[in-house]
Amino acid sequence: MKAYTLLFALFCLVLSNCAEAPGTPSAASSGAPVVAGGQENVKDDVSQKDVVKVAVGSPDHTTLVKAVTAAELVTALSNAGPFTVFAPTNAAFDKLPAGTVSQLLEPGKKADLQDILQYHVAVAVFKPEMLRDGQVISMANGGNITIGVKDGKITVNGTANVIASVPASNGIVHVIDGVLLPK
Repeated sequence: MKAYTLLFALFCLVLSNCAEAPGTPSAASSGAPVVAGGQENVKDDVSQKDVVKVAVGSPDHTTLVKAVTAAELVTALSNAGPFTVFAPTNAAFDKLPAGTVSQLLEPGKKADLQDILQYHVAVAVFKPEMLRDGQVISMANGGNITIGVKDGKITVNGTANVIASVPASNGIVHVIDGVLLPK
């Protein structure tokens, strides 16, 4: 019995020392940079973009990208999802009362900014053909939006129009011409 115990201990010791092949430097010992962060740090120019990279690649969504960054939601929205993002354009943010965006970007307003941005995200994929008139969708902040469909046009809460839809690797982005404000 002692021989088996000793053999097992020796086997475990050998396995633990073989985790890295001799002479192969680890990332930490090789001086190679260790990249912190989540999925947002993956560099891939071949695969379909996630919802954040779709927004980053759009010149019409610079305000949204700045807001998502300030609210520290980039990592969450870069992960697997699935997400449906109703993405207001820069022009949509411009419709808000003067100073609203700059106030929301202040560090002390981060919770308010997160609430507003999460009101634009559903944790599911809703393609345009899945949206129905009167449909209520639960959003990431706990609120609900109501979809309107009339003559092929899709609206959100009766105030924002869906002007385009862009598939992403972790969901879909619906470009909207208004900012949705939680009740």
